[in-house]
Parts: sequence; structure tokens; C-alpha cells
Amino acid sequence: MAISAGDFRTGLTLIVDGDPWVVLDFQHVKPGKGAAILKTKMKNLKTGSTQERNFNASTKFEQANIQKKAAQYSYEADSIYYFMDMETYEQVEIPAERLQWESKFLLESMIVEIVFYGDEILGINLPEKVSLEVTEASPAVAGNTATNALKEVTTETGLVVKVPMFIEQGDHIIVSTWDGKYN
Repeated sequence: MAISAGDFRTGLTLIVDGDPWVVLDFQHVKPGKGAAILKTKMKNLKTGSTQERNFNASTKFEQANIQKKAAQYSYEADSIYYFMDMETYEQVEIPAERLQWESKFLLESMIVEIVFYGDEILGINLPEKVSLEVTEASPAVAGNTATNALKEVTTETGLVVKVPMFIEQGDHIIVSTWDGKYN
């Protein structure tokens, strides 16, 4: 299905230069002279790179056919992450280089969405927030509490997060998978 640049919306997946891209942000701009242009921020779903690109508002694109399947995370071995398809119970393997950010939030038995473009696995979609156990935390230091004092802790997945001073080892914290920050 052909989509014109004027019909863009956030989250739209389309084919640009032969690769699937997702629109992260866009803005219609009407200069004083000439045709309207569309300023976009897009993410390449194969490489993970983000680009800002401008298109003529009348440019047509093909919509990318992206499928998502529910899967349960099983384990990681030899730089391969193993997931179980929740419908067919088949094992799905994803190389670690595709999940560099996501691996910081993966817990055994976590349900995720595996994202496919045709037969190719692009990556996974995590839950919006995850609960992680704090495995290392420095003790709270008395003193500078006039402002919101923060300290760094390490979670069970190895993620380092800035948290309030009262968080201690063994506590569970809620972390956003979008930016890796304490909620």
C-alpha cells in the first residue's frame, strides 16, 4: 500500500531505500516559496540507526509489513539469546548484537514481542517498564540532601541506574525500558 509523506504519523513503518524504517517524529513545514516539505526523525529497523530526513510532501512510500509474535525469554548462551514462541513453542534465536540495549532489561521467563520483517528478525519489543532487583548499592551518605540526591546502583541484569538515596541492595526498582531510568 502506497503512503504519501503527507500522511505520516508516529509509529508508521515504511520502506525507504530498500530497508524498513519507523517514523519517530515528523513535522510539516511550508516554506514561503515552493512545495511543503516533511521533516522526519526515523529509525532504521535493520541497523537501529536514527536519521533526520526531509521529504517532499507528495513523495510516495511503500508500507513495511512488520509482524510481531509473543515469545518468552529463556536464556543466553554463546552470545545468542533464546526465546520460545508462545504459539508454536518453537525456539527462536537472536544474536546478542541485535539486543544490545534490550539485554539490559531481559529477565528469565519475561514475555516480549519478537519483531519480524518477512523472515528476518529485527529485534524485540520489551514491556514499557520492568522490575529489577538491586544487586549492588553504595550506602547513603549523610549531607547533601537539600536537593534530590541520587546514587548509582547496579541491577541483576548489570544495568547501572541513578536512584534516590534510600534504595538499598535487595530492593526491587521499576525501570523504564525506553530510557533506562528509575521510575
